[in-house]
Amino acid sequence: MSGVGPAQAARAPHILLYSDDVTVREQVRLAVGRRVRAGAPDIVWKEVATSTAVVAAADAGGWDLLVLDGEADKAGGMGLCRQLKNEIFRCPPVLVLTGRPQDGWLASWSLADEAVPRPFDAIELQRAIVSLVE
Repeated sequence: MSGVGPAQAARAPHILLYSDDVTVREQVRLAVGRRVRAGAPDIVWKEVATSTAVVAAADAGGWDLLVLDGEADKAGGMGLCRQLKNEIFRCPPVLVLTGRPQDGWLASWSLADEAVPRPFDAIELQRAIVSLVE
């Protein structure tokens, strides 16, 4: 009898999604889908709308990936990414959502592991997330 026991089963990826815009959060979730690949466990999403909530959640740990909206008002994801990378020991990978393709240099400055520009291409967004959680 061969099979994967509970201890060997793939763990669901835990992704923290930050944007002050509920529409952006919805677009990301819909573009990525429920799983990173067929047969994988469903992604566990936690959506937050404030930088304070991002810092608290990231500090608590347990995340496989942080997805930060670089265009969020008050506290943009790029500045927040740089702060987290400098302040959180073993900060998880960060995907920054940029306003346009030309903002790639800002994503580099922010220390983001990956960046995806608007308008979102579902395949590109899925590829970026898979590359960071697997």
